[in-house]
Amino acid sequence: MEPANPSLPADDVAAIDRLGTIYKELSAELSKVIIGQQRVVELLSIALFSRGHALLMGVPGLAKTLLISSVAKTLDLSFNRIQFTPDLMPADITGTDIIQDDSAGGKRQFEFIKGPVFANIVLADEINRAPAKTQSALLEAMQEYRVTVMGRTFTLLPPFFVLATQNPIEQEGTYPLPEAQLDRFLFKINVGRNPAEVLTRIVLNREMGVEPAVPRVLDAEELLRLMGLARRIAIPDAVAGYIGRLVNATHPGESEAARGVKYGASPRAALGLAAAAKARALRQGRPFCSFEDVQAVIRPVLEHRILLDHMAKLEGATPGDVVERLLTEIPAQDKPLPHSLAAAKIH
Repeated sequence: MEPANPSLPADDVAAIDRLGTIYKELSAELSKVIIGQQRVVELLSIALFSRGHALLMGVPGLAKTLLISSVAKTLDLSFNRIQFTPDLMPADITGTDIIQDDSAGGKRQFEFIKGPVFANIVLADEINRAPAKTQSALLEAMQEYRVTVMGRTFTLLPPFFVLATQNPIEQEGTYPLPEAQLDRFLFKINVGRNPAEVLTRIVLNREMGVEPAVPRVLDAEELLRLMGLARRIAIPDAVAGYIGRLVNATHPGESEAARGVKYGASPRAALGLAAAAKARALRQGRPFCSFEDVQAVIRPVLEHRILLDHMAKLEGATPGDVVERLLTEIPAQDKPLPHSLAAAKIH
Protein backbone atom coordinates (compact mmCIF):
# COMPACT_ATOMS: atom_id res chain seq x y z
CA MET A 1 0.00 0.00 0.00
CA GLU A 2 1.37 3.39 -0.97
CA PRO A 3 1.63 5.90 1.85
CA ALA A 4 -0.85 8.75 2.04
CA ASN A 5 0.38 11.89 0.33
CA PRO A 6 1.91 14.37 2.82
CA SER A 7 0.28 17.31 0.98
CA LEU A 8 -3.09 16.17 2.28
CA PRO A 9 -4.41 17.79 5.45
CA ALA A 10 -3.27 15.95 8.57
CA ASP A 11 -6.84 14.88 9.38
CA ASP A 12 -7.24 13.32 5.93
CA VAL A 13 -3.91 11.48 6.18
CA ALA A 14 -5.01 9.98 9.48
CA ALA A 15 -8.43 9.12 8.02
CA ILE A 16 -6.85 7.25 5.10
CA ASP A 17 -4.80 5.18 7.54
CA ARG A 18 -7.88 4.64 9.69
CA LEU A 19 -9.89 3.44 6.70
CA GLY A 20 -7.40 0.67 6.00
CA THR A 21 -7.94 -0.64 9.52
CA ILE A 22 -11.72 -0.26 9.25
CA TYR A 23 -11.88 -2.14 5.97
CA LYS A 24 -9.87 -5.06 7.37
CA GLU A 25 -12.13 -5.22 10.42
CA LEU A 26 -15.28 -4.95 8.30
CA SER A 27 -14.16 -7.69 5.92
CA ALA A 28 -13.08 -9.96 8.77
CA GLU A 29 -16.35 -9.64 10.66
CA LEU A 30 -18.57 -10.07 7.61
CA SER A 31 -16.52 -13.06 6.44
CA LYS A 32 -17.38 -14.80 9.70
CA VAL A 33 -21.05 -14.58 8.80
CA ILE A 34 -20.88 -14.78 5.00
CA ILE A 35 -18.39 -17.48 4.07
CA GLY A 36 -16.69 -17.51 0.68
CA GLN A 37 -18.00 -14.16 -0.67
CA GLN A 38 -14.97 -11.88 -0.21
CA ARG A 39 -15.42 -10.19 -3.61
CA VAL A 40 -19.05 -9.38 -2.81
CA VAL A 41 -18.03 -7.89 0.55
CA GLU A 42 -15.34 -5.79 -1.16
CA LEU A 43 -17.73 -4.36 -3.76
CA LEU A 44 -20.42 -3.66 -1.18
CA SER A 45 -17.97 -1.69 0.97
CA ILE A 46 -16.83 0.34 -2.06
CA ALA A 47 -20.47 1.12 -2.89
CA LEU A 48 -21.09 2.37 0.65
CA PHE A 49 -18.09 4.69 0.70
CA SER A 50 -19.12 5.94 -2.77
CA ARG A 51 -22.58 6.93 -1.48
CA GLY A 52 -24.02 4.43 -3.95
CA HIS A 53 -26.89 1.97 -3.92
CA ALA A 54 -26.24 -1.67 -4.78
CA LEU A 55 -28.26 -4.48 -6.34
CA LEU A 56 -27.28 -8.02 -5.38
CA MET A 57 -28.20 -10.57 -8.01
CA GLY A 58 -28.42 -14.30 -7.36
CA VAL A 59 -30.67 -17.28 -6.89
CA PRO A 60 -32.37 -17.78 -3.50
CA GLY A 61 -30.36 -19.20 -0.63
CA LEU A 62 -27.02 -17.42 -1.16
CA ALA A 63 -27.27 -15.33 2.06
CA LYS A 64 -27.77 -12.01 0.26
CA THR A 65 -30.27 -10.82 2.87
CA LEU A 66 -28.04 -11.94 5.75
CA LEU A 67 -25.10 -10.04 4.27
CA ILE A 68 -26.99 -6.75 4.06
CA SER A 69 -28.41 -7.00 7.59
CA SER A 70 -24.91 -7.81 8.88
CA VAL A 71 -23.52 -4.71 7.15
CA ALA A 72 -26.07 -2.55 8.99
CA LYS A 73 -24.97 -4.06 12.31
CA THR A 74 -21.26 -3.49 11.70
CA LEU A 75 -21.92 0.15 10.78
CA ASP A 76 -24.39 0.71 13.63
CA LEU A 77 -26.98 2.12 11.24
CA SER A 78 -30.76 2.01 11.40
CA PHE A 79 -32.08 -0.75 9.21
CA ASN A 80 -35.45 -1.64 7.68
CA ARG A 81 -36.32 -4.59 5.50
CA ILE A 82 -39.04 -4.45 2.87
CA GLN A 83 -40.19 -7.79 1.48
CA PHE A 84 -41.31 -7.08 -2.08
CA THR A 85 -44.37 -9.05 -3.15
CA PRO A 86 -46.84 -8.69 -6.05
CA ASP A 87 -49.42 -6.99 -3.79
CA LEU A 88 -47.00 -4.47 -2.20
CA MET A 89 -48.20 -0.88 -2.64
CA PRO A 90 -46.07 2.30 -2.95
CA ALA A 91 -47.49 3.60 0.35
CA ASP A 92 -46.15 0.47 2.03
CA ILE A 93 -42.68 1.81 1.22
CA THR A 94 -42.92 5.58 1.64
CA GLY A 95 -45.61 5.83 4.32
CA THR A 96 -49.10 7.25 4.35
CA ASP A 97 -51.45 9.72 6.04
CA ILE A 98 -53.93 8.39 8.56
CA ILE A 99 -56.76 10.18 10.35
CA GLN A 100 -56.08 10.85 14.02
CA ASP A 101 -58.48 12.22 16.63
CA ASP A 102 -57.35 15.42 18.34
CA SER A 103 -58.50 14.88 21.93
CA ALA A 104 -57.79 18.50 22.88
CA GLY A 105 -59.59 20.23 20.00
CA GLY A 106 -62.12 17.53 19.27
CA LYS A 107 -61.17 17.53 15.60
CA ARG A 108 -59.78 14.97 13.27
CA GLN A 109 -56.59 15.60 11.34
CA PHE A 110 -54.22 13.73 9.10
CA GLU A 111 -50.93 12.49 10.53
CA PHE A 112 -48.13 11.13 8.37
CA ILE A 113 -46.84 7.72 9.41
CA LYS A 114 -43.37 7.12 8.02
CA GLY A 115 -42.77 4.01 5.96
CA PRO A 116 -39.77 1.68 6.13
CA VAL A 117 -37.83 3.81 3.62
CA PHE A 118 -36.99 6.13 6.55
CA ALA A 119 -33.84 4.33 7.67
CA ASN A 120 -30.10 4.52 6.98
CA ILE A 121 -30.04 1.16 5.18
CA VAL A 122 -33.14 -0.08 3.40
CA LEU A 123 -33.13 -3.69 2.30
CA ALA A 124 -35.41 -4.12 -0.71
CA ASP A 125 -35.64 -7.90 -0.54
CA GLU A 126 -36.47 -9.66 -3.81
CA ILE A 127 -37.19 -6.29 -5.41
CA ASN A 128 -38.15 -7.86 -8.73
CA ARG A 129 -41.14 -9.65 -7.21
CA ALA A 130 -43.17 -6.42 -7.09
CA PRO A 131 -44.64 -4.69 -10.18
CA ALA A 132 -43.01 -1.62 -11.73
CA LYS A 133 -45.36 0.88 -10.05
CA THR A 134 -44.19 -0.24 -6.62
CA GLN A 135 -40.54 -0.53 -7.62
CA SER A 136 -40.59 3.06 -8.86
CA ALA A 137 -41.64 4.29 -5.42
CA LEU A 138 -37.95 4.05 -4.54
CA LEU A 139 -36.80 6.25 -7.44
CA GLU A 140 -37.09 9.63 -5.73
CA ALA A 141 -35.59 8.32 -2.51
CA MET A 142 -32.60 6.80 -4.31
CA GLN A 143 -31.83 9.87 -6.41
CA GLU A 144 -32.99 12.85 -4.35
CA TYR A 145 -32.77 11.39 -0.83
CA ARG A 146 -36.31 12.47 -0.09
CA VAL A 147 -39.87 11.23 -0.54
CA THR A 148 -43.02 13.13 -1.50
CA VAL A 149 -46.37 12.04 -0.10
CA MET A 150 -49.63 13.93 -0.65
CA GLY A 151 -47.73 17.00 -1.90
CA ARG A 152 -45.40 17.15 1.11
CA THR A 153 -41.69 16.42 0.91
CA PHE A 154 -39.77 14.59 3.63
CA THR A 155 -35.97 14.50 3.68
CA LEU A 156 -34.15 11.24 4.37
CA LEU A 157 -31.36 11.63 6.90
CA PRO A 158 -27.85 10.65 5.75
CA PRO A 159 -26.33 8.22 5.31
CA PHE A 160 -28.99 6.58 3.17
CA PHE A 161 -28.50 3.43 1.10
CA VAL A 162 -30.85 1.15 -0.77
CA LEU A 163 -29.37 -2.34 -0.90
CA ALA A 164 -31.62 -4.58 -2.94
CA THR A 165 -31.62 -8.28 -3.67
CA GLN A 166 -32.95 -9.76 -6.87
CA ASN A 167 -33.61 -13.23 -8.15
CA PRO A 168 -32.91 -14.03 -11.82
CA ILE A 169 -35.52 -12.74 -14.24
CA GLU A 170 -36.07 -16.16 -15.75
CA GLN A 171 -37.51 -17.41 -12.46
CA GLU A 172 -41.28 -17.54 -12.39
CA GLY A 173 -43.12 -14.72 -10.63
CA THR A 174 -40.60 -11.93 -11.17
CA TYR A 175 -40.79 -8.53 -12.93
CA PRO A 176 -37.89 -6.83 -14.75
CA LEU A 177 -36.72 -3.66 -13.04
CA PRO A 178 -37.42 -0.44 -15.02
CA GLU A 179 -34.32 0.89 -16.80
CA ALA A 180 -34.60 4.19 -14.90
CA GLN A 181 -34.37 2.39 -11.58
CA LEU A 182 -31.55 0.09 -12.68
CA ASP A 183 -29.52 3.16 -13.63
CA ARG A 184 -29.79 4.46 -10.08
CA PHE A 185 -27.95 1.48 -8.66
CA LEU A 186 -24.22 2.19 -8.61
CA PHE A 187 -23.38 -1.52 -8.62
CA LYS A 188 -25.03 -4.69 -9.75
CA ILE A 189 -23.19 -7.40 -7.83
CA ASN A 190 -23.51 -10.99 -8.96
CA VAL A 191 -23.50 -13.37 -6.01
CA GLY A 192 -22.22 -16.72 -7.24
CA ARG A 193 -22.74 -20.15 -5.78
CA ASN A 194 -20.28 -21.53 -3.25
CA PRO A 195 -17.80 -24.33 -4.03
CA ALA A 196 -18.00 -27.66 -2.21
CA GLU A 197 -15.43 -26.83 0.49
CA VAL A 198 -17.28 -23.62 1.42
CA LEU A 199 -20.59 -25.47 1.56
CA THR A 200 -18.97 -27.97 3.91
CA ARG A 201 -17.94 -25.18 6.30
CA ILE A 202 -21.42 -23.66 6.14
CA VAL A 203 -23.09 -27.00 6.94
CA LEU A 204 -20.74 -27.76 9.83
CA ASN A 205 -21.13 -24.29 11.35
CA ARG A 206 -24.92 -24.40 11.11
CA GLU A 207 -25.19 -27.93 12.51
CA MET A 208 -22.93 -26.99 15.44
CA GLY A 209 -25.06 -23.91 16.13
CA VAL A 210 -22.23 -21.50 15.34
CA GLU A 211 -23.79 -18.04 14.83
CA PRO A 212 -20.99 -15.43 15.05
CA ALA A 213 -21.91 -12.13 16.67
CA VAL A 214 -21.50 -9.07 14.46
CA PRO A 215 -19.79 -6.25 16.40
CA ARG A 216 -19.89 -2.57 15.49
CA VAL A 217 -16.90 -1.45 13.44
CA LEU A 218 -17.78 2.24 13.07
CA ASP A 219 -20.78 4.53 13.49
CA ALA A 220 -22.78 6.79 11.19
CA GLU A 221 -20.78 9.92 12.03
CA GLU A 222 -17.44 8.34 11.16
CA LEU A 223 -18.93 6.74 8.04
CA LEU A 224 -20.08 10.17 6.82
CA ARG A 225 -16.57 11.56 7.38
CA LEU A 226 -15.03 8.76 5.34
CA MET A 227 -17.63 9.21 2.59
CA GLY A 228 -16.66 12.89 2.44
CA LEU A 229 -13.00 11.91 2.23
CA ALA A 230 -13.75 9.60 -0.71
CA ARG A 231 -15.24 12.55 -2.59
CA ARG A 232 -12.03 14.54 -2.03
CA ILE A 233 -9.83 11.85 -3.59
CA ALA A 234 -8.21 13.30 -6.72
CA ILE A 235 -8.99 12.03 -10.21
CA PRO A 236 -6.25 12.99 -12.70
CA ASP A 237 -7.20 14.23 -16.16
CA ALA A 238 -5.82 11.07 -17.76
CA VAL A 239 -8.10 8.86 -15.65
CA ALA A 240 -11.12 11.10 -16.19
CA GLY A 241 -10.50 10.93 -19.94
CA TYR A 242 -10.27 7.13 -19.75
CA ILE A 243 -13.65 6.98 -18.00
CA GLY A 244 -15.21 9.24 -20.61
CA ARG A 245 -13.89 7.16 -23.50
CA LEU A 246 -15.02 3.90 -21.90
CA VAL A 247 -18.58 5.08 -21.30
CA ASN A 248 -18.87 6.74 -24.70
CA ALA A 249 -17.68 3.52 -26.37
CA THR A 250 -20.69 1.61 -24.98
CA HIS A 251 -22.98 3.35 -27.49
CA PRO A 252 -23.76 1.88 -30.93
CA GLY A 253 -21.47 3.19 -33.64
CA GLU A 254 -18.87 4.57 -31.23
CA SER A 255 -16.66 1.47 -31.11
CA GLU A 256 -16.36 -2.10 -32.30
CA ALA A 257 -16.83 -3.17 -28.70
CA ALA A 258 -20.43 -1.89 -28.81
CA ARG A 259 -21.60 -4.32 -31.50
CA GLY A 260 -24.94 -5.80 -30.51
CA VAL A 261 -25.70 -2.91 -28.13
CA LYS A 262 -29.09 -1.21 -28.41
CA TYR A 263 -28.58 1.43 -25.70
CA GLY A 264 -25.32 2.32 -24.00
CA ALA A 265 -24.51 3.65 -20.54
CA SER A 266 -25.75 7.05 -19.36
CA PRO A 267 -23.71 10.00 -18.05
CA ARG A 268 -24.71 8.79 -14.58
CA ALA A 269 -22.62 5.70 -15.30
CA ALA A 270 -19.53 7.86 -15.90
CA LEU A 271 -20.11 9.68 -12.60
CA GLY A 272 -20.65 6.38 -10.81
CA LEU A 273 -17.51 4.87 -12.32
CA ALA A 274 -15.46 7.85 -11.13
CA ALA A 275 -16.96 7.72 -7.62
CA ALA A 276 -16.36 3.98 -7.29
CA ALA A 277 -12.78 4.28 -8.56
CA LYS A 278 -12.08 7.04 -6.01
CA ALA A 279 -13.52 4.94 -3.19
CA ARG A 280 -11.37 1.99 -4.21
CA ALA A 281 -8.28 4.20 -4.28
CA LEU A 282 -9.10 5.40 -0.78
CA ARG A 283 -9.50 1.81 0.37
CA GLN A 284 -6.04 1.10 -1.07
CA GLY A 285 -4.58 4.03 0.88
CA ARG A 286 -3.98 6.32 -2.11
CA PRO A 287 -5.01 10.01 -2.39
CA PHE A 288 -5.76 9.73 -6.13
CA CYS A 289 -7.32 7.06 -8.33
CA SER A 290 -5.63 5.21 -11.17
CA PHE A 291 -6.51 3.29 -14.33
CA GLU A 292 -6.40 0.10 -12.27
CA ASP A 293 -9.11 1.41 -9.95
CA VAL A 294 -11.38 2.09 -12.93
CA GLN A 295 -10.77 -1.36 -14.39
CA ALA A 296 -11.45 -3.03 -11.03
CA VAL A 297 -14.98 -1.59 -10.71
CA ILE A 298 -16.09 -1.20 -14.33
CA ARG A 299 -17.99 -4.51 -14.52
CA PRO A 300 -20.45 -3.95 -11.64
CA VAL A 301 -20.90 -0.32 -12.72
CA LEU A 302 -21.60 -0.85 -16.43
CA GLU A 303 -23.06 -4.31 -16.97
CA HIS A 304 -26.60 -3.45 -15.82
CA ARG A 305 -26.56 -0.20 -17.81
CA ILE A 306 -25.95 -1.77 -21.22
CA LEU A 307 -29.00 -3.00 -23.13
CA LEU A 308 -28.41 -5.47 -25.96
CA ASP A 309 -30.48 -5.74 -29.12
CA HIS A 310 -32.63 -8.75 -29.90
CA MET A 311 -30.15 -10.41 -32.26
CA ALA A 312 -27.30 -10.21 -29.75
CA LYS A 313 -29.50 -11.83 -27.11
CA LEU A 314 -30.41 -14.65 -29.51
CA GLU A 315 -26.71 -15.25 -30.12
CA GLY A 316 -26.15 -15.60 -26.37
CA ALA A 317 -24.21 -12.36 -25.91
CA THR A 318 -24.22 -10.61 -22.53
CA PRO A 319 -23.42 -7.07 -21.35
CA GLY A 320 -20.40 -8.59 -19.64
CA ASP A 321 -19.03 -9.52 -23.08
CA VAL A 322 -19.30 -5.86 -24.11
CA VAL A 323 -17.40 -4.73 -21.01
CA GLU A 324 -14.64 -7.26 -21.68
CA ARG A 325 -14.28 -5.94 -25.23
CA LEU A 326 -14.16 -2.38 -23.90
CA LEU A 327 -11.26 -3.23 -21.61
CA THR A 328 -9.43 -4.84 -24.52
CA GLU A 329 -10.11 -2.23 -27.21
CA ILE A 330 -10.10 1.06 -25.28
CA PRO A 331 -6.53 1.69 -24.11
CA ALA A 332 -5.63 3.65 -21.01
CA GLN A 333 -3.29 6.53 -21.79
CA ASP A 334 0.40 5.90 -21.22
CA LYS A 335 0.86 9.26 -19.51
CA PRO A 336 2.20 8.55 -15.99
CA LEU A 337 -0.08 9.44 -13.12
CA PRO A 338 0.98 12.16 -10.66
CA HIS A 339 2.38 11.13 -7.32
CA SER A 340 1.24 14.19 -5.44
CA LEU A 341 -1.96 16.13 -5.11
CA ALA A 342 -0.11 19.23 -6.26
CA ALA A 343 0.14 17.70 -9.75
CA ALA A 344 -3.32 16.14 -9.82
CA LYS A 345 -6.43 18.09 -10.75
CA ILE A 346 -9.44 17.35 -8.60
CA HIS A 347 -12.77 17.00 -10.39
